Amino acid sequence: MTSQLPAEYLDRETPPEVVVTDKIPPRITDPTLGVALGVPGPEVPTVPDPPRHLLVTVGDSLTQGMSSGAVFATSLSWPAQAAAALHAPFVVPSYGGPLGGLPLNIEGLLRRLQDRFGDTISLLEWPVLPIAVQQLADANEDYWERGDGSAPPRLDQRYENVGIYGWDLRDALSFTDALAAARIAGHVPHDDLLGAKPENDNDISARSVLAPFGAASAALDAVAAHGRDGGIGTLVVALGSNNALGSVVEKRVSWTGADYADLAAKERYTVWNPVHFAAEYAELVRVLDRIPAQRVVLVTVPHVTIAPIAQGVNPTNPQHKWREGSRYFPYYTDPWVAEQDFSPTKNRCLTHQQARAIDSAIDQFNGAIADHVRRQRAAGRDWFLMDLAGILDGLAYRRYLDDPAAVAANPDWQPYPLPPELADLDTQFFRSDRTGRLQGGLFGLDAVHPTTSAYGVIAQAVLDVLSAAGVASTPINFARLRTQDTLNTHPPALFQTLFGLLSPFLTQLVRP
Repeated sequence: MTSQLPAEYLDRETPPEVVVTDKIPPRITDPTLGVALGVPGPEVPTVPDPPRHLLVTVGDSLTQGMSSGAVFATSLSWPAQAAAALHAPFVVPSYGGPLGGLPLNIEGLLRRLQDRFGDTISLLEWPVLPIAVQQLADANEDYWERGDGSAPPRLDQRYENVGIYGWDLRDALSFTDALAAARIAGHVPHDDLLGAKPENDNDISARSVLAPFGAASAALDAVAAHGRDGGIGTLVVALGSNNALGSVVEKRVSWTGADYADLAAKERYTVWNPVHFAAEYAELVRVLDRIPAQRVVLVTVPHVTIAPIAQGVNPTNPQHKWREGSRYFPYYTDPWVAEQDFSPTKNRCLTHQQARAIDSAIDQFNGAIADHVRRQRAAGRDWFLMDLAGILDGLAYRRYLDDPAAVAANPDWQPYPLPPELADLDTQFFRSDRTGRLQGGLFGLDAVHPTTSAYGVIAQAVLDVLSAAGVASTPINFARLRTQDTLNTHPPALFQTLFGLLSPFLTQLVRP
């Protein structure tokens, strides 16, 4: 660990390769990073003009379109929205089930409860409410583990959106359809009475995307297949979040060891040493080099302390004066833990020292990604950077927008302007009752993944990068998108009422 910060700001378990800082990197607004395009060499693959696949995306849950605990409205994921604006043919998988989505749609669960109980719960109904929740969750588990949701995936449609939730860099490189199929076959279905989600959900998700490309295909193989099948116009690569996100989801910091590239061994780690991340990303780039794509957009990794799953708490001072302009709260815990009830000995949490180290490692992740863009552009490859980390930092509500001292102490911070149609939304944990939405709106009910409206913000940011590359598109219609955002247009009336009852389910459901 390298740092000039005071010792009380540092965590002793941080690897020496992490350069710990308390300063925010300025948002990158030039997708070319100021590097003029060089002369391409003979090793650059030739792409048909026009390419068959105008847009291909590869990534994790943010690319697949997860929100509120499930992949469901995939036609409103940011890749699908961007493709529509580009007038590009773009097919995405769909996921049904009794609650609408894989693994468990929290919004769908709330709406089913509202269909049964209305927008208020009477005293007579409270005793049967936990039974109703269990029955809905159990029916969802049955569907995906033993019912129609467990049927083999279709093989006749290759999707341009190669997003698979929960996956990190190594998974995208090495986790094949055959491995997912073997894991499903090795899982003995059983009816878990208290289960909130199917145990093999991630493998079902992986197979739904990879199976059409063949048993030996991993995500990057699927992308390469699109390249061979008539070429790719724009390839957007949004990978790396799950190389750090597990730390705040699990409230546990476990830095990678030497076996970080082993598919099985890496499962015990929650955040990658920056040296290990750089090695993984370099391998990813070597694969991308061989794929026939006219242009490639690399997306930066967001800081883990922006999503409300990492709720900053200051138990000794509710006015947050302890922070004195720091970007960090003393502790980060689950958003369903009230600040006045929080105890570091009772609740899952990270310290500010740990959070600072993780964010600093992510800064190094993003430095490595940016360096690849610079090198590729100098070598004549039309590569660009989309700074998702900077965008989300610019939307951080409690970290900056609600703390003038933190803004003053971080002059490189830049607010990110939302379109007028979304100006009332923020990054706080979503809450609603029968009167409507109380706060939040950019993150769904799982406190990790964007809402439909926020996916529109990401889609427009990608389109802005492509505009700099000379690619024409239609701007995102945020007024229409807002009407399609069911969570914000029709906020669940029972969420605040059922929040305490649902929190054990949320703890099980929330995942990278």
